[in-house]
Amino acid sequence: MKWPEQEDLDDDLARPGETREDPSAHYPFENAKLSESISDLHHERPKSKLVRVSLLVMLALVAYSWLSGDIALEDMFSHRRAENLHRFLAVDIQPYELRNEPFSIGAYAAWAWHLAVDRGFAGALQTLAMSILSITLAALAGAALLLFAARNVASAHPFEPIRPYFRRAWSWRIVTSLTRALLIFIRAIPEYIWAFLFLAMLGANAWPAILALALHNSGILGKLGAETVENLDPRPLRALRGIGATRAQIATSAIFPLSLSRYLLYVFYRFETCVREATVLGMLGVVSLGYWIQDARSRQFYDQMVLFVALGALIVLAADLFSAFVRSRLRRAG
Repeated sequence: MKWPEQEDLDDDLARPGETREDPSAHYPFENAKLSESISDLHHERPKSKLVRVSLLVMLALVAYSWLSGDIALEDMFSHRRAENLHRFLAVDIQPYELRNEPFSIGAYAAWAWHLAVDRGFAGALQTLAMSILSITLAALAGAALLLFAARNVASAHPFEPIRPYFRRAWSWRIVTSLTRALLIFIRAIPEYIWAFLFLAMLGANAWPAILALALHNSGILGKLGAETVENLDPRPLRALRGIGATRAQIATSAIFPLSLSRYLLYVFYRFETCVREATVLGMLGVVSLGYWIQDARSRQFYDQMVLFVALGALIVLAADLFSAFVRSRLRRAG
């Protein structure tokens, strides 16, 4: 015996070789009304002329850059380019000592290991050390500057709603404006320009690259940290202010623990960038992985250059995995 609901369900299921009837066919009026409602929603959706004009301008700039520049697409796929690519893949990147030998994985592995032990591992460790030191200095400098750039802290009435620019005390307005301008300035100049300037002042050693990375990233971390502090929940900060806590006490007991996890997320993200940029800045003369890449390229030892590039990619991959792991744990803790 079947329940009435089961009989209805059996009737709804299509038997083999049969097709089910569309239930919506019994309600043409409802279908037409639904289509009309969707069409009305499409026509009444929010529209922005600024977005449309911006898209058109962007497309026009892309077209202008492509058509007016010295960019020939057919030159990319010319016969000469194909020959260069074939020679690079078939000859240049093959280890020089093994070019006339039969292929052997053991021989290639031995060659790569010998070159890595001779120069690669030392350059990789130097690159990693530069990255760690530069991001540490950047994190400390950014943490020191962000409180002066946060408008809810650097204010005559701290931790109150941020007042309009023209209504804030002029002395604190100068402090926040100058700090924010400084952060913009030091992050607007690329690491390579800073590195060349420090190289002229300090000579060829690791410090020009370290200071260049630290200075550029401190501007980024200071900006992001200031925005993090400004977006904190104001209620606990106002409560501490209401019971007489000073600005410094609130910063150490409330702002620091509340914003630490988010700030560390930014620090580890920029650490990934430091690892990549430290490899490139090594080409300025610092004996790191970038130095050996530049040395191999200048002598046209492309087999060694490819190995050093691969080693640098492994370092970046390891740094990305470590950073992603730490950031995921910080998100869970936050």
